[in-house]
Amino acid sequence: MRPKKNKNSIFGAIQTTNMALKKYLKFLLLLSVMNSFSQYTDIINSNRPGQSKSAFAVGKNVAQLEIGFYNFKNKHDILNSENKGFGLNIEGRYGFLFEQLELNFNAVYQNETVTQLNTGSSYKQANFKMLSFGAKYLIYDPYKNRDYSPNLYSYKANRRINKKDLIPAVGIQLSANYDAKENPYSYNPYTQTYIEGFSPNAAIYAQHNFRGGWVFISNFIMNRIGTNFDEFQYIFTLTKSINEAIVLFAETQGIKSDVYGDNLFRFGGAYLLNRNLQFDTDLTLNTKNTPSIFTINAGISYRLDFHVDKEILTEDNIDEEFMENEMERLNKVSKKEQKKINKQKKKEIKKANKNKGKLPSNIKENRRENEEFDLN
Repeated sequence: MRPKKNKNSIFGAIQTTNMALKKYLKFLLLLSVMNSFSQYTDIINSNRPGQSKSAFAVGKNVAQLEIGFYNFKNKHDILNSENKGFGLNIEGRYGFLFEQLELNFNAVYQNETVTQLNTGSSYKQANFKMLSFGAKYLIYDPYKNRDYSPNLYSYKANRRINKKDLIPAVGIQLSANYDAKENPYSYNPYTQTYIEGFSPNAAIYAQHNFRGGWVFISNFIMNRIGTNFDEFQYIFTLTKSINEAIVLFAETQGIKSDVYGDNLFRFGGAYLLNRNLQFDTDLTLNTKNTPSIFTINAGISYRLDFHVDKEILTEDNIDEEFMENEMERLNKVSKKEQKKINKQKKKEIKKANKNKGKLPSNIKENRRENEEFDLN
């Protein structure tokens, strides 16, 4: 006698199966986003203060404007001249297509009065010292998917430098510089010629993020490549976060070309007013007198944040309606597969019934031979 099926036990088994499928589906969804990463930050990521550039882009669909105003006084002992004036530095940045890609432009406009100290005569000059358009791309990010959770068993382990922090994030910049005709800031006195038109620039940006709010940035830059005013620069910047709003920094910049060479030093800080607005200030000076340099800088950085980050799924925020739809879709697929299996079984049963009672061909042949033998 066949045991009678218990409807409650069948219903319970179906519920258990559905629950198992839901858990498995959740696991797959969570697994699919484990490797997702966005370098976008909740607060503004500005290149100010200082002149160095971060290896990271601003983030996809983020538009950012960084404006700096500076006032300077330079004195050249050999030429017995003094330059006084002001300048404006405007940098625009936009995250385009990818999290790692940034389109940008950089404009430095300067207006000054040059005075000959021995005669008292003076003249004015003004133009763009730099006008470039380009793109930056983050080619390597060692901080992606790194576990920053603290070590609960060792205070010392949380304070010391991690060996992995010695590997920097690396970005590259390619851009085109434009110099207007008879620009006094692109004049080579040795060849007595002006640099005019477009010329290429290239840069490598490296960034180390250490524990305790320390960041070290190094830039290696080639400007106006292939011209008789080509220039190499290196910039090293060290920043320290005092708290969530205040950052201090120190920077050294080396400049080398056939026309001009110098080592500049900057000190200053920045204040974060809110997540999209930052103010900064710093001083720039050098240690030589051909010319001696003293500059006061002040700036502001503001971003328009249109970034939409991929939602990180957890067991708490996976929508139940979405789960039900997925379960329904899986059930439909299962029904289709079951129909195919049932159809194949029917064909096999039909074929078996058709051949029922029929002897295999080899047995028929043997029986025919035996009958012929009996007749003989």
